[in-house]
Amino acid sequence: MLSAQDNALLTQVCAGTPGGELLRRYWMPVAAVGELTADKPVKRVRVLGENLVLFRDGKGRLGLIPERCPHRHVSLYFGFVEEDGLRCPYHGWKFDVGGNCIEQPYERANSPLMKQARQRSYPVRQLAGLIFAYLGPEPVPLLPNYETLIRKDGTRNIVVLPVHNCNWLQAQENSHDPTHTFWLHAKLFERALKNRPEEERKKWAPDLAYFGRPIESFEFELCREAGWTGIRKVRTYGGDRPERELGHPAIFPNILIAPQAKFITTHFRVPVDDTHTAIYWVEFLPTEDGSLVHQRDEDMPLEIMTHPLQPGGEYELHNFVYQDQMAWETQGAIADRTSELLGASDRGVVMYRDLLRQQIKRVQNGLDPEGVVRDLAVNEIIRFVFSKGQSAFAEQMAGAK
Repeated sequence: MLSAQDNALLTQVCAGTPGGELLRRYWMPVAAVGELTADKPVKRVRVLGENLVLFRDGKGRLGLIPERCPHRHVSLYFGFVEEDGLRCPYHGWKFDVGGNCIEQPYERANSPLMKQARQRSYPVRQLAGLIFAYLGPEPVPLLPNYETLIRKDGTRNIVVLPVHNCNWLQAQENSHDPTHTFWLHAKLFERALKNRPEEERKKWAPDLAYFGRPIESFEFELCREAGWTGIRKVRTYGGDRPERELGHPAIFPNILIAPQAKFITTHFRVPVDDTHTAIYWVEFLPTEDGSLVHQRDEDMPLEIMTHPLQPGGEYELHNFVYQDQMAWETQGAIADRTSELLGASDRGVVMYRDLLRQQIKRVQNGLDPEGVVRDLAVNEIIRFVFSKGQSAFAEQMAGAK
């Protein structure tokens, strides 16, 4: 269990808090590329407690600036995207992607208001069908080229999960929990599909079989490797399909790489504020023969999921996304870790909290936290050791889908 002070230390995400200052040292996805269209080139973004607006101007450049116009504080989300910037819908002040105010109708020429109206502007980059932002101090680190985001021997799908009504740490701690799969997923699948149509039961049968394997043992490895730091959980399964995983790397601070039967999914758990979390997935499907594929970000299939909470407080629980969401949200908006009872299976969670404290301390001491990438050679491609769906069991599951 944690003290109330430690719980706040690890869960607060706004600017000026120790946890928020740590998280600002890392790139965070704030949108899928497919969410910005020619018809709707603007998106509201709330991340790390800040209300921002993301836009693509007429030249294709991306900008991320505060949502409120500095003039009379009207939302720029409702403004007009033009060739060189975003114009406020109220009085027409226009801002470029760098946050500069470049036009002020009805104000005199050379007015000092032009410079005073300059907005903060955060760096944004596009990669693997997502748009990433960096909200931290300069110098800006490199956007990490994780292999699941840049490999060319496959295709990618993007999934935007519903905003979770809970703190980000509840989602990330789940990455270090090796045993919940049997009960939360296998048993809930079994119950949720009991009265479903036969066709739907067949669709989810591989997932039920995958998550329902008996876990004989589990280990946790603290990894400090080129381009990333984190914890890898490794499970050994028994039953009629014994298998020892190569492991699932949880990349510090808020990423999980989860190999599945077909896809290798990269999960990003992005703090919206202290009590809400945005989650983005990049599903990478390698080609069977290793052949290369050219796939534009704009062409990646995009799925946007809806919230599973039903009237009366019931959750839709027929897939593992919603099962996880139920488990994380019902812990409370911010889990009370002062009264929890931890056991042997929680060793990975304890390791992760220790790592989080260590990295907060590094930032407080004026250092880069681990996992921040600045070396171009390291960033050419950041590789991992993980289960790649190559076991006989995984191949069987892939064939069943």
